[in-house]
Amino acid sequence: MLGVVLTMYDRRTSLSEQVTSQIKHHFGDKVFKTIIPRNVRLAEAPSFGKTIFQHDRWSKGARAYKQLANEVVAMEKING
Repeated sequence: MLGVVLTMYDRRTSLSEQVTSQIKHHFGDKVFKTIIPRNVRLAEAPSFGKTIFQHDRWSKGARAYKQLANEVVAMEKING
């Protein structure tokens, strides 16, 4: 397992905070630092048959996924 990605995160809800805390407690350093937020543009993209980068590459969701990709690449460089 490369790591755990937290998705559909909504900072306005206590449930998101609780789940994040439990996952970090259970998986520790396997949890990626990047968190993918709940985002309308992310939800819309599949209904248009597009990736988020085709649909709205500047949305919060797209920027988060790009950040996650960079984090994975950096991790791979470190771990070989």
